[in-house]
Amino acid sequence: MRLRLFVLLIVASWFGTGAALAEKRVALVMGNSAYKNVARLANPANDAALVGGMFRKAGFDTVDIKLDLNVAEMRKTLRDFGGKAREADVAVVYYAGHGIELDGTNYLIPTDATLETDSDVLDETIALDRAMFAVEPAKQLRLIILDACRDNPFAKTMKRTIASRAIGRGLAKVEPTSPNTMIAFAAKAGSTASDGDKKNSPFATALVERLPTPGLDLGKAFRFVRDDVLKTTGNKQEPFVYGSLGGDDVALVPAKPVATGPQANPQDAVRRDYELALQAGDRDAWEAFLQAYPEGFYANLARVQLKKIGAEDARALAAEKAKQAEDEKARLVAERAKKAEQDKAAAAAKAAEDARIAAEKAKQVEEAKAAAAEQRRKDAEAAVAKALADKHAAEKALAEKIANDKAAAELAKQAAEKAQRDGEQKVAAVAPTQSPPSLSPQETAKLVQSELRRVGCLASNADGDWNASSQRSLALFNKHAGTKFDAKLASFEALDAIKAKPGRVCPLVCDRGFRADGDNCVKIACRAGYRVNDDNECEKFQDKKPVATRDDSKPRDDERKKTEAAPSKQTTGQIFCNNLGCRPVRPGCRLERQGVGGVTGITTHEICN
Repeated sequence: MRLRLFVLLIVASWFGTGAALAEKRVALVMGNSAYKNVARLANPANDAALVGGMFRKAGFDTVDIKLDLNVAEMRKTLRDFGGKAREADVAVVYYAGHGIELDGTNYLIPTDATLETDSDVLDETIALDRAMFAVEPAKQLRLIILDACRDNPFAKTMKRTIASRAIGRGLAKVEPTSPNTMIAFAAKAGSTASDGDKKNSPFATALVERLPTPGLDLGKAFRFVRDDVLKTTGNKQEPFVYGSLGGDDVALVPAKPVATGPQANPQDAVRRDYELALQAGDRDAWEAFLQAYPEGFYANLARVQLKKIGAEDARALAAEKAKQAEDEKARLVAERAKKAEQDKAAAAAKAAEDARIAAEKAKQVEEAKAAAAEQRRKDAEAAVAKALADKHAAEKALAEKIANDKAAAELAKQAAEKAQRDGEQKVAAVAPTQSPPSLSPQETAKLVQSELRRVGCLASNADGDWNASSQRSLALFNKHAGTKFDAKLASFEALDAIKAKPGRVCPLVCDRGFRADGDNCVKIACRAGYRVNDDNECEKFQDKKPVATRDDSKPRDDERKKTEAAPSKQTTGQIFCNNLGCRPVRPGCRLERQGVGGVTGITTHEICN
């Protein structure tokens, strides 16, 4: 009995006191997959979960797993972890995601970085030195593992503020200054790492396989990792470790102590293995325990632990899927908003361009109108000036003729008086040879009448008798030609003005059934079966005999009488002519003859209701 108690004390000291005296180990695991401004990385989140699980299985006191961190979250995470490292013997930082090297300094890239220019690297990323600062307080071992040597998409579009600034491919070589500090790269300096075609990268897979080996020296473990990655990638990717350790072997997981002394009963061995599985705390440990001990009290407890782990895994998986769905939703919303802004900007630009083109066309139209108006003004002024010059010339010629006539008459009078004084029996008046013979009023009137007949204002013959008909004709000419000659006498001014007209001035008016033919009205002759309609055109007609009944004959007769009694609203078929030509009278209009004020002349007007 005392021997059994001694064995129990030995076992208790191995599990309890040994754990209390063991070194304190802390780990920070970060994985950035959901980048917002470049393509998403598939493996970093998976690699972080795998490596974090490895640290937990290795018995680390605290393991913080952080996924898809922005720049503010990465700074806070490293600051909080630095506080934990001050009380630890071993501090490890693992990072999977994008990294960049600028002027020999390495930087870790958060998920919200844009990196449009090289200067943005200083503001939007986390320097590797910040991670080294976080693990520096650890007392025995400081380890940083970087799976961030992927081909960087930011470097392809990043603008350099200085042309000579170096932006490297992969990460730059690092030499730690603190003792017992190691920095492991997934690929050696200046080269890139591969994500592989599986769920996890070759580097992460090799780490989980080699590092948790109990008692294995860390330097030797990383050499095994190097060999595994080279083999997996066909010698395309070579991990590299910078820094060094002391002469003693340093293992990430201490070697298991060898139990001595006699064994207790088999149930104690089951309990011991159960406690080991409980310390590991993962599915593999519990499944191994159940395989060794499928029945019994501890087997039932192990199954409860498996269900608990399964529930936690399901919860974590659901949370991850929900987060991914939320991230995807946010991304789609951002893309739609961006597209809507682009469409709005494009529509505004198109509207502005259309408005500019319309304004330009309107300006051209207005300029053309202004130019046409200016040309019409110049033409009108030129016409007025020409008419005024012609009028002045005609007035001057008439004045000269009157003066010549008066001088000739005066000379004739003087000659007659002289002949009478000389006692001549016969009076002779001789006009001066330098003045042309004057026209008598009758000859002047005849010339004016001839010109009035030519322009269509006089219907009678030119007989030299300036009577009321001739006066009405001159008044009619004044009306249609826009002149103001005195209609009571035939003057040379009126004669010159009428001669200046090349064609008809006064309109030709024909009655219904007649049409204008030159300067005459001729009767319209329609062929058989046609008659002249209200528009003075030949129209085919056919007599229709109305069908009368005894009941409706009287209303039809009354309606016909009302229709015949009502005045017609159609045209009379008359022809209206003026200085623009001849045309039928418009429907609903009629011709009326009106007198001119102060003159007995009659003019014809088209009256429309």
